[in-house]
Amino acid sequence: MGRMGPSDIDSSVGHSFSLEIDGVQIAGIAEVSGLALEQEVREIKETAADGTLIIRKLPGRPKAGEVTLIRALTADQSFENWVRTLRANPTTARKTGSINVFNFEGARLRRYRLVNAWPKSLEIGVLKADDSSVLTEKLTLLCERLEPE
Repeated sequence: MGRMGPSDIDSSVGHSFSLEIDGVQIAGIAEVSGLALEQEVREIKETAADGTLIIRKLPGRPKAGEVTLIRALTADQSFENWVRTLRANPTTARKTGSINVFNFEGARLRRYRLVNAWPKSLEIGVLKADDSSVLTEKLTLLCERLEPE
């Protein structure tokens, strides 16, 4: 594995994110979590010649992902519209899209493809009259596969 130089570290400072679905980029994503590549584990139990139990762990199928996106609440209703589509016609709600990670100059650093993603939940932040913090919406997506590109 190569050494990480200062330019590699600098390129990830001040990063931003977007969700791209059906060729449309939804920008302004403040936080992304759950970008994990994980495998199921299969356990095979065997008995050795001396009678002791041996448990072997083998890689299984890739696990489905659950990705959470948080952004400031704006007039853009893309997240709500996707939930509405899911409720009205679940068969058309599955979308293949991607999470894009950009550096401070706006150049894309990484792209994570979400295969057959659909909204599990949409949560609006706490509505509090005397609070001066930014009101957010949090979208949790389930997907069949997560593929780094």
